[in-house]
Amino acid sequence: MLTTDLLEHILATIPHRTIGVLGDLFLDRYLDIDASRNEPSVETGLTAYQVVNVRSYPGAAGTVINNLSALGVGTIVPIAAIGDDGEGYELQQALRATPGVILDGLVIASDRRTPTYTKPMLKQEASEPRELNRLDIKNRTPTPSGIEDKILGNLDRWWGRAEAWIVLDQVSEIDCGVVTRRVRDSLAILAATNPAKFVLADSREQIGLFRNVCVKPNERECRAALQAVTSGALEGDSPADCAKRLSQLVKSTVFSTRGEHGIVVASNDHLRAVPSFPVDGPIDICGAGDSTSAGITAAMVSGTTPEQAAAFGNLVASITIQQVGVTGTASPAQVRERWASVAQAQKASFPHSHVAESW
Repeated sequence: MLTTDLLEHILATIPHRTIGVLGDLFLDRYLDIDASRNEPSVETGLTAYQVVNVRSYPGAAGTVINNLSALGVGTIVPIAAIGDDGEGYELQQALRATPGVILDGLVIASDRRTPTYTKPMLKQEASEPRELNRLDIKNRTPTPSGIEDKILGNLDRWWGRAEAWIVLDQVSEIDCGVVTRRVRDSLAILAATNPAKFVLADSREQIGLFRNVCVKPNERECRAALQAVTSGALEGDSPADCAKRLSQLVKSTVFSTRGEHGIVVASNDHLRAVPSFPVDGPIDICGAGDSTSAGITAAMVSGTTPEQAAAFGNLVASITIQQVGVTGTASPAQVRERWASVAQAQKASFPHSHVAESW
């Protein structure tokens, strides 16, 4: 399924590829708090936490972008709308520092806020920093039609120039983010008229509403999408059954992620379980889905089959989940190192077989 030669082909190909990322860009802002500097507020008597460092990163669709860039994708084009505000400035600053990213597709809207996850991190003595209650900024009103017009205009302009697209629908509130009903419907039309172009959609709440594009739900999202359109019970259906039914609904391939159990790849004419790669030690699954999406898409634009792409996505995720306390990424060097360790372990287990050269 995945071989050393194929892995090297993927890593050699993606620097020459352009991948578009359509969806919700968030700012991930970390506030590093030193508890030894706490002081009482004169006005309220409450503890005033003292921020000693601020770290800002692209989040949500930005996490996908970080992973594509780390893998070495040559050109990455975000299509998104953010606010004309301080958070938006920080987000653009972080994106400009990300290799390969072109900001030509960003819509800057004065009447919208830049979605932001602010994460206070409290450091106390010798212990690891502890995340306090997160502060979220989101747009909770429908996206204006004028902003949709600009998003769709940018999508049309870049559609043919990108070999593949990743769609990330992060905002749970209906029609309040980038991937509104109108944008989703337009995407379905573009995909139907360009069936050879790989498009992979990910959505927390509305994965079952996409059409003509590949989708990447986890098992819960897959079942929820089916329950929304059927009266039949799903409790007895296997993960493979659910993935197969969802592929019929969305009219394209489903990559259903199952954590340590790997990925089920389902379409009208085939169904296959692609195993994960074993990982030792502590793990942090934050951003694992986004790294999987990046890996799958990077492989698909290199000419692999969906099953081979799923295996490469699993390999990338097995690297990022071992980066505890951060939203991990995987560089080509890390991919090669991880693959070598997998091959070595397999060779030790099966010394007289060729399994070490493939997965």
